[in-house]
Amino acid sequence: MSTDKPSVRRVIVDEGSAGQRLDNFLLRELKGVPKTHVYRVIRAGEVRVNKGRAQADTRLEVGDEVRIPPVRVPEKAAVPEAPAREFPVIFEDEHLLVIDKPAGVAVHGGSGVSYGVIEALRRARPAAKFLELVHRLDKETSGLLMIAKKRSALVNLQDQLRDRETGKTYAALVWGDWPDKLKVIDVPLVKFVGSDGERWVRPGQADEPEAKRSISLVKVLRRTPEFSLLDVTIKTGRTHQIRVHLQQAGHPIVGDPKYGDFEKNRALARGPAKFDRMFLHARRLRFNHPATGEEITVEAPLPPDCAKLTHP
Repeated sequence: MSTDKPSVRRVIVDEGSAGQRLDNFLLRELKGVPKTHVYRVIRAGEVRVNKGRAQADTRLEVGDEVRIPPVRVPEKAAVPEAPAREFPVIFEDEHLLVIDKPAGVAVHGGSGVSYGVIEALRRARPAAKFLELVHRLDKETSGLLMIAKKRSALVNLQDQLRDRETGKTYAALVWGDWPDKLKVIDVPLVKFVGSDGERWVRPGQADEPEAKRSISLVKVLRRTPEFSLLDVTIKTGRTHQIRVHLQQAGHPIVGDPKYGDFEKNRALARGPAKFDRMFLHARRLRFNHPATGEEITVEAPLPPDCAKLTHP
């Protein structure tokens, strides 16, 4: 345990925390303190908002004063701090940030990963009062990632995603000659945990209770003797949707370590191209600005190693 004697803290709620529940606010302020202890001090009335008792679900407003009682943070809860890192910025204003995420970088820590994009960005921007992921990309996927700089922007953009009002288009390189007539994939998907303890997704049947309808629109952009370069626009945002949809159609994504053609991937990585990543890139994103309502389209060019593979 830390030898520093904890003391009462009084925190003024700023715009970045406005609208947040008291319990979530405290869990962030008291990183490393067990949830059970945080809820215990709330129930005991030790946490005060504007000098009055408050419940866990109390919504905080700008200017509220939160009294946080002395709480000792266990030293063992400390985790390695993320190194400060910025990423290529595609769009930025006071409401949101859109970056071009490299392949191989997780968007957040967890599941054996100490930190990801969001932790590195927070470290690189210590003055930022609020930075939260609007959505996620697989670690292996590169491309456009939205980060909210205000809670109001986070809620607005996530509502747009939920209502399918955003246009998300990915560049995917697949093995073989994609058939021109296959333009819409409407195949339900089922999530499950494999014997390896990993999260997997498989095609399902419409009448399966766990199956969720999933729709991808596919357009062929270019063909080479080995590959087809596709534009894939998703109408639903299921886990591993594009990867499983393309694989079940008989054309797995080049370099996909989970659902791909492992022999071909290995040969490509060891061959002259030395291409050793998954060729899935979030290249275009369309959304309405959370404050002005203006329609915005952002694009991220193919990474150099991907571009080289499609233009040998």
